[in-house]
Amino acid sequence: MPCLLVLFALFVPRVVIVLLWLFTHWFSGIFQIALWPVLGFIFLPTTLLWYTVVVHWFGGQWTLVPIIGIVVALLIDLSPASGRRRRVIVR
Repeated sequence: MPCLLVLFALFVPRVVIVLLWLFTHWFSGIFQIALWPVLGFIFLPTTLLWYTVVVHWFGGQWTLVPIIGIVVALLIDLSPASGRRRRVIVR
């Protein structure tokens, strides 16, 4: 089940954020103010999810694996193809 959630999070991270916020306490106590998760939801959803994973699963320790993960999440969020999908016209 966790593997399916990870795959789902990569394809539709905003839906996963909303589901986690509605049905779990995943985001409780991580942020001091509500501005950061809102900005993360709007601009960097995959990075927001990875940050919360590091806080929960890695205890907030930024070792090699979490740093590589945050770089990959930033690349996913900031890639030019993340906000749009091109249609391929086959002739």
